Parts: sequence; structure tokens; C-alpha cells
Amino acid sequence: MGIAKAPPKEKGQQIAEAHVTGTISSNRMLTYRPDLDGLRALAILPVLLFHAGFSVVSGGYVGVDVFFVLSGYLMTRIILGGLETDSFSFVDFYLRRARRIFPALFAMIACSSVAAWFLFMPEELEYYARSVAASALFYANVHFQRESGYFDLAADMKPLLHTWSLAVEEQFYLLLPLAMTLCFRFARRRILHIVIATAVISFAVSQWSVANSPEKAFYLLYSRVWELLLGSLVAVLPRPAYRMITTNALTAAGLIAILISIFLYTKDTPFPGVAAALPCLGAALIIHASCQTGFVSPILNNPISIFVGRISYSVYLWHWPLIVFLRYFLGHALNVEWSLFVVVMSLGLGALSWRFIEQPMRHGPRAPSKLALIGASSCAFILAVLFSNVVQDKQGFPNRLPDQALRIYEATYDRGKFFSQKCFAEANTPGISTDDIEHDRLCTIGADKPGPPQFLLWGDSHAAAIAPAIDRAAREFGLTGTFVAKASCPPLPDGDFAQSSIDEICKPYNDAVMALIKRHKYPYVFMAGYWPKYVHRAELPSQGIFFDPTKPPPLEDHSAPIRDGLMRVTAELKAQNIIPVLIFDVPEAGYAVPEVLAKAELSDKSFDIALPLSFTRQRQALSRKVLEDVAKANDLPLADPLKEICDDTKCRLIVGDTVLYRDKDHLSSKGAAILSPAFGPIMEQIKRSGASGQ
Repeated sequence: MGIAKAPPKEKGQQIAEAHVTGTISSNRMLTYRPDLDGLRALAILPVLLFHAGFSVVSGGYVGVDVFFVLSGYLMTRIILGGLETDSFSFVDFYLRRARRIFPALFAMIACSSVAAWFLFMPEELEYYARSVAASALFYANVHFQRESGYFDLAADMKPLLHTWSLAVEEQFYLLLPLAMTLCFRFARRRILHIVIATAVISFAVSQWSVANSPEKAFYLLYSRVWELLLGSLVAVLPRPAYRMITTNALTAAGLIAILISIFLYTKDTPFPGVAAALPCLGAALIIHASCQTGFVSPILNNPISIFVGRISYSVYLWHWPLIVFLRYFLGHALNVEWSLFVVVMSLGLGALSWRFIEQPMRHGPRAPSKLALIGASSCAFILAVLFSNVVQDKQGFPNRLPDQALRIYEATYDRGKFFSQKCFAEANTPGISTDDIEHDRLCTIGADKPGPPQFLLWGDSHAAAIAPAIDRAAREFGLTGTFVAKASCPPLPDGDFAQSSIDEICKPYNDAVMALIKRHKYPYVFMAGYWPKYVHRAELPSQGIFFDPTKPPPLEDHSAPIRDGLMRVTAELKAQNIIPVLIFDVPEAGYAVPEVLAKAELSDKSFDIALPLSFTRQRQALSRKVLEDVAKANDLPLADPLKEICDDTKCRLIVGDTVLYRDKDHLSSKGAAILSPAFGPIMEQIKRSGASGQ
């Protein structure tokens, strides 16, 4: 395979060059442009290096946006070229897209599925199976956006996460031909204006979404379509006959814009929105300039860039599954040596995939006929959906695990009744609503007996996790209560979480709970939450299989609004002769406990993941001080489950045969029940106070 020569013209690149200025001008055939393959190389390499963990390209993710602009440009040229010569065919267009995209995509999905079957734990395989159908049917962007909830797996556990961008492009490809055809026939003189107007609207919506719904802004087409339409705009705008110095200057400006984004943006840069404009405009300038000679052209037109650009699609497909499965197999994040290995392997796999899958399926005697392509694609769709449904129906085939590993792993499913939809509200799934709270359709906790409840347990998912401990303690004292909890919503009616989306979700829920408390006058209100997360506005980094307790936890102080909110709500409750009970949080395990222990069992390794007490003390110091200050100021009782888990040196994650946690920070139901002695003194106080007779 010689890379010194310019590659032959490909079908998708031999398209009519149509300029639109009020009306479409005469056709000129577009010859092969090596600079576009060079632009592809400039897009894929930062993405690869960024995902492999090289922090120097902290904004490497913008390569995807460069691809969007390039795709919009090429697809628009193909469609307008066909419309101008009255030769455009919807069937041919989509078959050409299928021939380009499907073979390597489905090969990657098939290989990833085999690896997931042998490596993943059952729940992880279930998550993966859902993404298989989403990736095959090109709604992966919608799927991963919806799956970005509180109990979702971390991004580095999703081998097909990268297919979200393919879904965005495919959805665009479904709409663009029809839109262009209608515009060409009924508003030919307005095509440029329509493209500009649509792009401007999408850009404005994107910027609004970045501030108000960042997950949707990142994943969904409406927030990204302006990037593709920027490429369309380049395709329909006239290109003057620039002098060489001008094309070089425009290309240099485009390169600088992209490079600034790659090296100066970070994962914390609000994106896409305004920030995405810089790399996208840079890509548009390069495409528009069409620089083939001069001092800048060798940057994009050299043989290495051209070759990397040609294999860029396959490199993109294979690099992310390789990273996910390698990290999973190693059990830790990639060091420099492994990161370099990933880069080399991704380029190698990309080259092999391009040579033996992409090219034969697109060109040459082995390229399938239209009928064969339709048949093979249909089979691939069916198999992907079938695999997805069967794996989900069988709950990830837990029987793949040996008996002892399965017994340990079953803690993953030990959520208990307080996480059921009848009792608990998660972020993206059905559960108790404000209407349920207003009409007292809530779960009972403690003894099941007639009469008014003596207490309320109120909080977020950590309240639901600790509920079995309170339930057992209440039963021992013959007390009954009410339970109400919603994920990511601590018991702070006026809390400031620095995220408007969370504030909007939690405020009506907490307002309804406050109305419930005033209505029933519960003698005691237990208040539980993921306090370390709220006072630091951060969870532990690299949680899951990659957790490293030797690294210090996030300790930035954001406690003021939490302290103020607790002061207000506890004072308000005490004014109504209601006694708030503040509950310290349990230690964060950091590890995905059942998965890590089950994998250790499978590998016959002794893996002690008990956390040092010093780590937990450091992580909880601020949140404990906030609760202690509030309790002291208002003379409130405190409940501390820490002593039931931790000894003088470490915090246990398994006691005997009981796995205490079902994930990285939520107790299992059986594990929580072991902590019931922590609530005995409070229950005894409630019993002595005569609350049961109130």
C-alpha cells in the first residue's frame, strides 16, 4: 500500500461543484482534494489522543465538530450536484451512505459484542446491549443522552458511546436530501438564505441548551445541526478565484482556529454552543479555501496526512472500544505506555479495517450489489436488535458467572423496596410524583400498623439506600413512618446546587414534601443526603473499576448554600414543634464494589478494597462539620452510621458474606440493614417522647 501517491478519485468525491448565489450556477466537476483528507487527519488525531489520555490535547474532542462540518459540505455537494443535473436519486444516495458506513460499523459492533460477552458483568452487559440496538439503528445520541442519569454507568464503561456522532450525521442525512430537494424545486433562489436561517436558529438553540440542558446540547441533532449546515453553507456559497497567497492565508487561519481549540479548550469548556464556533469556522475556512499549493498546503497535503485521513473513519470506529476494553481488562486508567499502545493499535486497526472492510465493500469486484447490500444490512439490523433484546430479557446472562462470583455480584441488584417506583423517583424513569406526595400515595417505613406515622424519612438516593437500616430500627421499637425520596434532590427546599436543571427538578418535589410535613405534623423528620457531593459539588473522580483511593478526593468548599439551606429548613421545622434528625452520610466506596469483588473471585485474586478511614475522614470532614454546626445551632439529634462500617483504621465494604454496597456509593439493602444499630438511640428517643401517641 503506497501512501506517497494521491489516492484515486472516489465516487463520493466526483461530484458537481454547484455554487448558489440567488440561483445555482453551471456545473464543474470537483477533482479529488487531498487537503480534505488532510483535514480528516487533523480531526481524528486529536480525538484519538484526547481519548487515549494525553492531556496536552485537552480540547481534542473538537475533532468531531470538524468532521460534522466536512460531512455537511460533502453531502450538500453530492445532493446539489445530482439535483442540478437531474440525476439525484434518494435510493442511490442512501445506498452509497450504507456502503460507506455499514460494513466497518457492524464489524466493530460484532467484535465489541464478543469482548463484552466475555469481559462484562451482567448489568454492564445489559447496558451494553441497549447501546447495540441504539448504535445499529442510529439513535445512539438520543439513547446516551437519556442514559446520562444518576445511576448510569460511567462513560468509560460504554464501548459504543462514540457512535453518538454517527447517529447525529445519519439523522442529518435522512433530513438533508428531502430538504434540499424541496428547496431546489420550490425555492431555488432562497437556498442560501434558508441554510443560513436554519443554521442561525440551531446555533442560538445550541447556546441556550448549553446553559440549560447541557446533555441535550451535546448529544442531540437540533443543537448540532448548525455545524453540519456550516459545511452546507460552504458548499452553496460562491468561491472567488483566489490567488495562492489568499488560499494559504485562509487555510492558515482555519488551522490556527482548530489548533487553538484543540490545545486551549478543556473538558470543562461549555460545549458546543459558542465554543464550537471556533473549530467549526476553522474547518469551514479550510474547505472553502481549497489550498492545493503554497507554503501552507504541505501541512494537509502530505502523504502521511492523506493516508491518516483516508483511514480516519475506521480509526474513529475502533479506537474507543479498544480504550474501554483495555482499561476494563487492566482494571485501571491508562498510563503513558498503554496510551501510546492505544494510539498505535487504533491506527493499525483503522488501516486494516479500511483495507479489508471499507475498501472491498465500496470498490472492486467484491463490492456487494445493491440487492446484496440491502439484504446484508437488514440482517445486521435484525441481529443487533435481537442481541439487544435477548441480553436485556436475560438480565445480562448472570449464569455466565461461577456460583461464588455470582453470589457476590448479586449485591448489584439488592436495591430493596425503597428504590421501587412506588417509593422513589429517579431522574429519567417513572416514580413517585408531586401529585403522589400531595395525595399521600407514599411508602410506609418501619412497623406496619394503624395510626399516624411518628416520623418521615426525606432525602435523595442515599436516603433510599439507608432506609432499610431505619426501617429495621423502627420495627424493633414498634414505630411507623413515611418515606419520600428523589434522586439528586437533598432535603433542601431552597438549596442552591449551581445547576439550574437540578434546581428546577428538585424545587417542586421539595416544596411538595414541605407541604406534606406541614399537613401531617410528623413529630420527627429524618433528613439524609449525599452530603459530601453537595458541599464539594463533586463526586469522587474515576469511580467504578478505575477508582484510586491514594489520590486525594475533591475538597473544594461549596458548603455555604448547603449550610444556609439546612439552617432555614430545620429552623422552620422546629418552629412547628417538629424535630429534624440529621443523618451523616455513609462512606463513599469509590469502587463498583460487587463488580470488583466478583472479578477478583473470577481471577482467584485476594483484593482488599476496604478504604482507609483517613480517606473517608478527609472526604467527609466538611460535610460533617456543616451538619454538626446546624445541629448545634438548633439543638438537633444526629445519627451517624459511620461507626457501624468503620473501625480505627478502615471502612469495610463487605461484612462476612454480606456485600455492603451495590455500587460505588449506595448501600445494598442487606448491607444497610446491618447499620440499624446507628438509629436505635433515635428510635428510643422517639418512643420515650410519646410521639407514637401524638
